[in-house]
Amino acid sequence: MSRYSKIIGSGRCIPEVEVKNEVFLQNTFYDANGESNGKTTHETLEKFYNITGIAERRYAREDQKASDLAFIAASRAIESSGIDKESLDYILVAHNFGDVSANTVAPQLMPSLAARVKHLLKIENPKTVAYDILFGCPGWVQAMIQANYFIKSGDAKRVLVIGSETLSRVCDPHDRDSMIYADGAGATILEATESESETGILSHSVRTDTLNEAYLLWSGASHNPDFQNRDRDFYIKMHGHKIYEYVISNVPQLVKECIEKAGLELKDIKKILIHQANEKMDEAIAKRLFRLYGERQIPDDIMPMIIKKMGNNSVATVPILYDMIARGELEGHQFTKGDHAVFASVGAGMSINAFVYQF
Repeated sequence: MSRYSKIIGSGRCIPEVEVKNEVFLQNTFYDANGESNGKTTHETLEKFYNITGIAERRYAREDQKASDLAFIAASRAIESSGIDKESLDYILVAHNFGDVSANTVAPQLMPSLAARVKHLLKIENPKTVAYDILFGCPGWVQAMIQANYFIKSGDAKRVLVIGSETLSRVCDPHDRDSMIYADGAGATILEATESESETGILSHSVRTDTLNEAYLLWSGASHNPDFQNRDRDFYIKMHGHKIYEYVISNVPQLVKECIEKAGLELKDIKKILIHQANEKMDEAIAKRLFRLYGERQIPDDIMPMIIKKMGNNSVATVPILYDMIARGELEGHQFTKGDHAVFASVGAGMSINAFVYQF
């Protein structure tokens, strides 16, 4: 018998505030030099949709912060698993900006979001250790990898893993890239399982490239040179084209490596649950991955997408996607016992990670 990590429950919090692309018609966009790109906002919106596939996104209510969204997702995961919350050994919360109140960009990082969630859950057990992970958009996937280590070592039996973010609070309204970002939270519970056959998390792969890529995503001033508090407030910024090139060059290879570490072939993979920031970029990842295996035909249902209505909610994307499928709420997609899936992400750092999971 061997010890494996199995997902026994999941939950999500998709904020109530729907923000369609048309809302951004009121914005004035500038380039990084503080100058207009010469295009009308209508033209900018059309190009944005054609590239990213995003038509709308969700924002948190003004009275909510990332820890509130995380608490809701965690509560639903605990409920779906049927466990006693006091039996949790760890609570890991992945995020990048902590709790950011409405109409501010100031991060609140102490106490940790994990400690805040444990407090909101009213867990009394002092042995339930709570801490945060800052790993860019791949944070939730990395937290799952860490949780798997705790379980495989015998240090833990149950771990609550959460990804939560409110990117709407830290994006520059005068930067076209601000239309990508969204809010949300997703949570899963990993439990130790003794099994004679392989199950749960089978393998993982991770890399971080910083020599030339460390600042492809960074915090910087507004693109608007006349913006109030420009020298004090900082927003999420990115070199979009360079990120695209990095992702296309490196993500497919890492996913292939992870599949091979599990002793599998691409034909064994039924689903690829991947972080979603750009629809065309994810399509290109899938195409390059299949070409690495000499395959040209990509199954229509292998990479479920939710970006059109959700936008990019960072660490929350993959667990939200998982929860939707696990609950049978994403049309045309399901998990079947014995199937294999790849969970993968890429983001600030730059970092890429993935794990292979058997249902």
